[in-house]
Amino acid sequence: MTTPPEEAATDPSTRLDEARRHAEGGRLDEAATLFRQVMEAGATAERAQAALGLAVVLESGGDLDGAREADRAAIATKDPEYGARAAYHLALSWERSGDRDRAREAWRTVVDFANPAYLPPACLALAQLADEEGDAAQACEWWERVIATGDPRYGPAAAHDLALRLLDWGEPARAQRALDAALDVVDRRRDRQTHARLAVSLGIAHLEQAIAAFGSVTPTEDSDPEVVPLAIELLARTLPLRGRDETAQEVWRRGLDDPALGEHVRARLRRTFGTDGGEHLWWEDDIEAALRAGALPLLTGEAFGALDHMYAVAAMRYAEGPEGLPAELYDLLGQLVRVPEDYAWGEALKESFAERLRQVMGGSDAPVPPPRWPADE
Repeated sequence: MTTPPEEAATDPSTRLDEARRHAEGGRLDEAATLFRQVMEAGATAERAQAALGLAVVLESGGDLDGAREADRAAIATKDPEYGARAAYHLALSWERSGDRDRAREAWRTVVDFANPAYLPPACLALAQLADEEGDAAQACEWWERVIATGDPRYGPAAAHDLALRLLDWGEPARAQRALDAALDVVDRRRDRQTHARLAVSLGIAHLEQAIAAFGSVTPTEDSDPEVVPLAIELLARTLPLRGRDETAQEVWRRGLDDPALGEHVRARLRRTFGTDGGEHLWWEDDIEAALRAGALPLLTGEAFGALDHMYAVAAMRYAEGPEGLPAELYDLLGQLVRVPEDYAWGEALKESFAERLRQVMGGSDAPVPPPRWPADE
């Protein structure tokens, strides 16, 4: 049995289809008229669809007030799909206009619908609003609700923001749980950037947990001379990874000043450069101080700068020839400029001098000593 043409013309679903075609074709007035007719005659689901369609059409035509009124009409139907979509559309409208209070109200309406397609972005939007307004506790609650949905699009963003806040609060274990949950739903192959961002944050959470664990070990009268100095060393070496250089220096200082454990702590501080029961070299104290202060790169730069200068002075005099020097002194200079060959950086040091010599002699085409030039004398 077919529907008579006059009935088809008034059928709400037919009018909805026609209204959508008008809207897609840019005929906004015709679309709005049909959407209004469906709202007046259609059942709940059709009225909700028509009201949302009208809201979109009116917004496209610049009638924001009318669009918001249509959104509210769709919301009033309580339709689980189109009512939720209308609330979402209304929230975005208020956000674009800068009305945070009404946007928040609309987002909460989206949450009330509990539609899984719109719940995660609504909770994330509410978290961002709370965070921007300084209500960090409320923001965390909304971020956790996003994560709980298991949504692969919005969950990772919520976990990242939540973890940063929890790390600021000194709650790395809670941050780790949030990040683990987000990583479970991220496709590493398809979204490498999101995975990398979460993985780095997870690593930071682990570092913070390690710092807390190492820091919980405190010296006592019967402290283990192996375990406690090890905890002090690990804490002092881990803190700079989180930018806490001054705290690391204080950890070293307290450990070295401990009357019972100081020597054990010093042995751990110097284990990468100190000598085993041999001669105490004068520069070891400077290296120790640099390590404690996190200034080893600076000390290394100063040492290489001085070496480069002294080598250049000696090599330049050697290059001038033996005239005016005792033979023994000239031979000594030859031995001096050969010393860097025994070190990994020796060739770079000699090339630095060679470049200076080229400049003195008039440019890059000027002859320079061969790599083993002292041995050819």
